[in-house]
Amino acid sequence: MTTRNPEPVLATGLMAPGIPFTRVRPVKIAGIGSYAPEMILTNKDLEARMETSDEWIRSRTGIAQRHVAADDEASSDLAYRASVKALAAAHVSPDEVDLIIVPTATPDMVFPSTASILQHRLGASHAGAFDLSAACTGFIYAVATGSSFVASGMYDTVLIAAAECFTRLVDWNDRGTCVLFGDGAGSVVLTSGDDTSHFLGFELGSDGSGADVLKVPCGGSRIPISEEAVAKRLQYVHMVGSEVYKFAVRIVVESSLSVMRKCGVTAAELDWFVPHQANIRIIDAAVKRLEIPAEKVVTNVDRYGNTSAASIPLALDDLQRDGRIQKGDLALMVGFGGGLSWASALVRW
Repeated sequence: MTTRNPEPVLATGLMAPGIPFTRVRPVKIAGIGSYAPEMILTNKDLEARMETSDEWIRSRTGIAQRHVAADDEASSDLAYRASVKALAAAHVSPDEVDLIIVPTATPDMVFPSTASILQHRLGASHAGAFDLSAACTGFIYAVATGSSFVASGMYDTVLIAAAECFTRLVDWNDRGTCVLFGDGAGSVVLTSGDDTSHFLGFELGSDGSGADVLKVPCGGSRIPISEEAVAKRLQYVHMVGSEVYKFAVRIVVESSLSVMRKCGVTAAELDWFVPHQANIRIIDAAVKRLEIPAEKVVTNVDRYGNTSAASIPLALDDLQRDGRIQKGDLALMVGFGGGLSWASALVRW
């Protein structure tokens, strides 16, 4: 699609140090939408399937239930439903979309990309499309990427559709992981913003030395799918929970402080703190260290579980639908996950 390239305006803090863009357009979230599958799996349901209890799960994770995709639903189906809502909220038609990015750890298939499947179903015939793999951190990575396209003037409208069918990756014989995850999707439309509504900055990071701490070993070029691999249950999530917990608490605090420092913002100035919804104990520990009041912290992990890349946009959409977030509010989003990876973003709503 041929894009319009208006004279860019100065927007400090959007690009990280070292990136050679100094004059960029401000970028905003013009619309948001989410979708959670109809099927709900409660902790009580899990009690009937394995040796666990509602009290055990709640006390360790804060999770009471999670949504599970139907047998005929894949990540592209969830992404489509969320994207339709986001486009409607932004008053954008599919043929106005220049680029589609789908952050997901559970694509429909190895290739083609889930984004291409979504592009066709939406009828976004002028849009480029690709998937982005950053596990639970994927949404912020995708928003930072999409924002760069809009900020540079290369594209005017970017659709981010984070979608996960993570329950397809869990071993239902492993109570340490299967109780944690749920399915869902969250989508945002990015367009040029203004002085009152825009992203202030991003912080992206990765430490590949921790790759083995949280992974799905089988299905790639290192360990292709085989009878032997499946017999070892390598097609499912493998996690060293204690290591993930220590990493997550530390990095949520460090990344949050880093992006606020870059943008000249303090925790006291925040209206909302929107962390990745992995575990309430991680959120509580990080919030305590950051000294953010409980009433500013957005949580819905009790209702959705860990939906990986979809968790932050699901929480954002909850925040908007119930009218809590208002235009001009300052929100800090922070994610962490496999990689090990992390990312944070500051946005003026």
